[in-house]
Amino acid sequence: MSASPAPSSTDQLAGATAKGRVLRALVQGLLALPPALQLKLSGRPQVRIDGQALAPGTQLMLRLLELDGEEDLATATPEQTRAARRRSADLFGAREPRVGSVRDVVLDGDVPLPGRHYAPPPGGGSELIVFFHGGGFVFGDLDTHDGVCRMLAVHVGAHVLAVDYRLAPEHPFPAAAEDAHAALRWARANAAALGADPARVAVAGDSAGGNLAAVACQAALAAGEPQPVLQLLIYPVTRFGSSYPSRELFGEGFFLTNSRMGWFDSHYLGGDPQHALDPRASPLLAERLAGLAPAIVATAAFDPLRDEGEAYAQALREAGVPTLTRRFDGLIHGFVSAAGVSRDAREAVLELAGATRALLATAGNP
Repeated sequence: MSASPAPSSTDQLAGATAKGRVLRALVQGLLALPPALQLKLSGRPQVRIDGQALAPGTQLMLRLLELDGEEDLATATPEQTRAARRRSADLFGAREPRVGSVRDVVLDGDVPLPGRHYAPPPGGGSELIVFFHGGGFVFGDLDTHDGVCRMLAVHVGAHVLAVDYRLAPEHPFPAAAEDAHAALRWARANAAALGADPARVAVAGDSAGGNLAAVACQAALAAGEPQPVLQLLIYPVTRFGSSYPSRELFGEGFFLTNSRMGWFDSHYLGGDPQHALDPRASPLLAERLAGLAPAIVATAAFDPLRDEGEAYAQALREAGVPTLTRRFDGLIHGFVSAAGVSRDAREAVLELAGATRALLATAGNP
């Protein structure tokens, strides 16, 4: 295991452009305004669909993204989308400097993977959360999700190991799924060296990362390996090509669109429709769920992935897996990445951290 210092929040701020700092302060200010004024600035009445109301701050944020111009993935290269995602992380991401320590590591195995270890502040617990970032399996990295990993380390009071798994289209399915299982194995074998308890390893992830956290649990079950003590799945992808109502209701105008999902799917699945039926891509299709780790499944009300996430939670419950489901009213896909500027998003992440902390306190204990 090799280690080197990771950039601190102060380093990230120092490296940000003056324009980026001004934009971040402007967005933070707008999203701190009273809800009525936020709705007025969004230029339209409060959006109501499926008996739910879009949060005024989220509605204003969507309007700001619309004015900035939506990225055309059809003409963008993966490299361009990755650079854009890093810029948005600087603009919207949380900055939580109070972790105990941060260092980069290498998960050495058949395929060495970069990782980042966050130790909790003094007085934290011995649990280790293996975190897989979102990004449609195409973009995202250790830096884009640095903020949410810091928030989990501080507010759960646990060690966090962020994993930089291989991305498509350079490494299509099942590369990321294989990396997720390998990372879970590595975390258990090396937890003690990180200062954590090998018997208290959990997994977590958002969107594509939620998919990989679920897949890692299923792979461990199939291999007869110990289950994590908990799985935290945040608006996970659970069924490629699904036709749940939320995909139609929220497939346009709410950040994650049908066209974007199609772009991600084609890159990750490599154009083979049979891959969508493989449980390593679509964990909802797994024949065996009984015996999986207890789960927290979080969804967003205005997310096209909402229904398939909740369907997976229901399938887990029916299989006898203790499962807590939380739908965050008024929010959209990707809210954990807006916790640096959105009060609603930050409160949602803090709630998930609190639930994770509470369940970890009893998970795996007699």
